[in-house]
Formats: sequence, C-alpha cells, structure tokens
Amino acid sequence: MSSWRSFPDVASRRPSAPVSRSSAYRGLAPVRLDGRTARQTGLGRGPAFGGGRRGRLRRLLHHVFGAGSPLRHLDWILIAAVLALSLIGTMLVWSATATKAFSTSDTYLHKGILNIAIGLVLMACVSMLDYRQLRQYAPIVLAASCLGLLIVLAPLGSLTAPVNGSKSWISLGGGFQIEPSEYAKLSIIFVGAMILGNIQPGERRPRLRAVATMIAVSMVPVVLVVLQPDLGVVIIMLALMIGLIALSGVKLSYLAGLLGVGAAGVFAVAKLHLLKAYQLSRLTSFLHPSADPNGTGYSAYQSKIAIGSGGLMGQGLFHGQLVAGNFVPEQHTDFIFAVAGEEIGFVGCLVIIGLLAILLLRAIMIAARADDQFGMLVASGIAIWFAVQSFINIGMTIGIMPVTGVPLPFVSYGGSAIFADMIAIGALHAVHRHRSVFT
Repeated sequence: MSSWRSFPDVASRRPSAPVSRSSAYRGLAPVRLDGRTARQTGLGRGPAFGGGRRGRLRRLLHHVFGAGSPLRHLDWILIAAVLALSLIGTMLVWSATATKAFSTSDTYLHKGILNIAIGLVLMACVSMLDYRQLRQYAPIVLAASCLGLLIVLAPLGSLTAPVNGSKSWISLGGGFQIEPSEYAKLSIIFVGAMILGNIQPGERRPRLRAVATMIAVSMVPVVLVVLQPDLGVVIIMLALMIGLIALSGVKLSYLAGLLGVGAAGVFAVAKLHLLKAYQLSRLTSFLHPSADPNGTGYSAYQSKIAIGSGGLMGQGLFHGQLVAGNFVPEQHTDFIFAVAGEEIGFVGCLVIIGLLAILLLRAIMIAARADDQFGMLVASGIAIWFAVQSFINIGMTIGIMPVTGVPLPFVSYGGSAIFADMIAIGALHAVHRHRSVFT
C-alpha cells in the first residue's frame, strides 16, 4: 500500500512556506507585543530576558550561572573539600590561640579569616585564567619567588625576622609576613611543567636536555631555601622535581641516574656535616625519640601525648588541657594536628585526612583528564605537593617523621601558606575548566 506522499496531486496541493521578505508578508500589520506578553512568550529585548531592571538582572544571572559560565565548569567537590578544611583549621587555630573560651577578639582568628578571604579571591582569579596562560606566567613566578628569597637572605635589618633559627620571612608590619619559599614551590611546578611539557613533534617524551634544564633552573630556588635554611621546604621541592621528571615519561635510565645522584647527595650531606646543629638534633630525636624527651624530642613527645589524650571523640573545642596549657610548641601552625587529636579526637582526625584524600583524588583526576602534557604535570605537581606536605606534617606529630616545620595544607595558620595553597587550587581549576570548555 502506497503512502499518501506518493501521490503527486496531493503533494502539489500543499502550500509552500512563505519566504522572508517575499510578497506573502506584504500588507500584513507588524506584530507588537506589550511587556507582559513579551515576558510570557519569552520575547522582548534580548532572547528570553525582557527589558528593564528585571531583564538586566536576568542577563547578569545568565552570564554568571548560564551554560557558558566558568562557574558551571568548576570542580565543586574540590572547592567543598577546601572550604571544609579551611573551616576546621579556623576553629582549631581559634581554640589553640584563644586566651578565653569563645572569645571572638582573638587576633589569630581575625587574621585567619582575612587570610582565607584573600586566598579565595586569589583562587577565583587564577581559576578564571586559561591554563595555557600559566605557561606564560611561569618565568615571572620563578623570578618573583627567587627575588623574595634573595631579599630574605640579604642583610636588610628589621625587614627580615629570623624565627626558630631560620630566616624565611619578610616582615611587612602590623604582624603580617611573607614567606617566599611557599611561592617557590609553585614556581618549580609551573616552570617544570613548562620545560618538561614542551615535547617536540613526533616525540613522546622529553629529551635529556629538557630534563637537565629543568633541574638546573629548579635548583636556583632550592639552593636559596637551603641557605635560609628550611629543611622541610627543601624536601618538598626535591620531591616535586623528582615527581615531575618521573611523570613526564623520561627513560628509566635517566630516572635511575637522577635517583643515584640524589642518594649520593644525601650521603655527602651526612658525611660533610652540612646540616645545622638543630637540624641534626631533630633527626636524631626522630630516630631515638626517648633519648631527650625534655629537649630536642619535646615537641614530638608532647604532640603524641595530646593526640592520645583525645580518645575517640576528643575533649571538645576549647577544652583541651594540653592545648590550653601550651604544652605543644607551635600548636597553631606546625602542630595543629595535635590540637585536632586532643579536641576533636580520632574521628575528627579521620575527617581531616578524608578531606585531604578527596582533594588529592580530585587533583589526580584533573591530571588524568588534562588536554596536554603541561596541564597534566601542573595538576600532578600540585597533588605531589599536598600529598608530601600532609604526610610530613601529620607524620611528625605522631612520631613517624622528623620535625621539619611544614604546615598542614588549609588547616595550619599562616598567610603565605594559605595564599599559595589557594593559588594552587585555582591552577587546578584552570586546567579542569580548559578541558570542560574547549573540548
């Protein structure tokens, strides 16, 4: 049985659609819609917006939250983990520094909130960048961080302030300081990704020349940090260098040679006594924690007592006895995890570790889905940074790592640390957004 479309006489009787600007439209009155009809039909000044103040508001909301908005392509799970860690850290710092329970006049509380607010602004600004701009800014970040490290080392009198034997800060007045070594970590990630990510056409891995260039350039800030000296930051920077080279896909022989040189360097440092006396004492107290519990091993010893006294659920915020008595040195910065162990207990510590694990997993996922080698190395370097620093910080509070003085990301108090951490999260979003928008 044939379809009706097979009959030419029926098909020929169907009127054709009028063409725009043809004679079929001549003589018809123009269509005019009032404001109410335009809003109901979605017509008016602009597509589906209407005119007037409401139309401008709708256009603004569409620009911020519409399909093409950068906010729609952010990793909100990652942002939620960062905000949760920052909130927990603020409460722990408040408890560790408050002279009176629930006193909102605490200076550290106000500065901590201000640091987080500034850090979020920095994160948002970096997140909105096309991540390929990070390649252009990498030399600038390296030069600025090296300049800051040189200012720290220069004899400028009151401009710099030695703390715990390490000259790592630039005093700005009003209680604010800058620690250039925190931004030196970012410079190694960006510059290393820029050099190792520049793979020639037809090749699958960086050449030996690129690896050597990356090591030579990265050793400049490393040497400057060694001169401060800051052993914890040096360990993280060396871990970043080795991790980026390993993930770049170099030949195993290159990587084995690099590890051999590193092992020889550690052996030379130990034999030539290049470490400071207090650094050696920290290492020996780590290897033999019971040798000097009232001297070099005091911090780690008191930290383990504080964590153990918290039990399963903790003693509650502002109720920790060891925290209130300041028995743990630097409890609002390097040993903030000891405050967590005593006041929010084993469960609270698991929450912190779980949030850090979510952060690392999201960074690894962003690295795995990156468009190119540069984006993969940037995201991977940030993951290595947070993983190594978190392991060292938590490890030294429970006695499985030497005390090296590195903060716990997003939890410990510190302006430069939180700024650098937030910039790193912004870089992760820049890599993530590029994949979502342009692919």
